[in-house]
Amino acid sequence: AAVCAKNHQHSVHNPWSQFNKPFTIDEVLAAPPITYPITLPMCAPLTDGAAATILCTEAGLARIGTDRHRAIRIAASVIRSFTRRSMDEPAKHIGALAARQAYEIAGLGPEDMDVAEVHDASAMGEIIQAENLGLAPLGEGGPCAERGDFTLGGRIPINTSGGLQSKGRPLGATGIGQLFELTMQLRGEAGARQVEGARHAIQENGGGLLGVEEAALAIHILSKR
Repeated sequence: AAVCAKNHQHSVHNPWSQFNKPFTIDEVLAAPPITYPITLPMCAPLTDGAAATILCTEAGLARIGTDRHRAIRIAASVIRSFTRRSMDEPAKHIGALAARQAYEIAGLGPEDMDVAEVHDASAMGEIIQAENLGLAPLGEGGPCAERGDFTLGGRIPINTSGGLQSKGRPLGATGIGQLFELTMQLRGEAGARQVEGARHAIQENGGGLLGVEEAALAIHILSKR
């Protein structure tokens, strides 16, 4: 409920979000139930939408002729398939494995991240992925959310866009939409939801389900040039 309330509060500042209504924790808990303990505002709606990026080399950037200071560097890009782990092996979660691989490629760690966008088809997804990304110790994602660690102005803001719970989930456009938000953050162009001084950002997006985790998952680390 704390994650959900936080994301809906962030959505107030995102003109591209499907929903811009803030919720308190009490309002989230009192909303119609979906399946215990999930209530309606904790779930991402299906929505129409689109997103796009321009991906290029240094030579391509020069040819485009855009402002080099607005270009954001991809420090790491990792895609992994599901593992056949058991439920009591969280360290082997596809998200945790991909995150460790991405940090190694980027030469960065969780402590270097300034902002994150993660797949929150339900609010619990954000808690799981915050722990997988090393942004919270295992089992501490919920308490971190309650303390405000993941809120704008907190230790590591997560889903400043409002997350999928607010922004909507246009399926194929979901991941690029997350990267759009992080690019805006690193450019310093996110307006009222801007994370001050953001230099490094991490994105997680997963889909499908096989066994006890996502069938496939992608992680990107973006860095300000």
